[in-house]
Amino acid sequence: MTQPSQPTIEFPGVTAVAKANVYFDGKVVSHTIRLADGAKKTLGLIYPGSFHFGTDAAERMEIIAGRCRVKLDGDAAWREVTAGEAFDVPARSGFDIVVDAGLAEYVCSFLP
Repeated sequence: MTQPSQPTIEFPGVTAVAKANVYFDGKVVSHTIRLADGAKKTLGLIYPGSFHFGTDAAERMEIIAGRCRVKLDGDAAWREVTAGEAFDVPARSGFDIVVDAGLAEYVCSFLP
């Protein structure tokens, strides 16, 4: 788990994709943005529940509001992640994420 000095909450000069990515009957919703340099990120909300995501590319999930519990594929232990913290997920892997109450807001960055 990494702890950024300050979560990024604004992205000037981006292209936003209006069509939402909707998962798990609307309990996880995100929008894609493309930065000027071509990098892709998703910004989203996770409602209470337990979910599993697979990854093709490596990614960093920054929690910008709320809290969740996370377990990477292959790990035995759950970790709590709160606003201002992040976790990295290897390519061709996955993770379980649980939000017990409220919303968890996130920024997902796709890593090289």
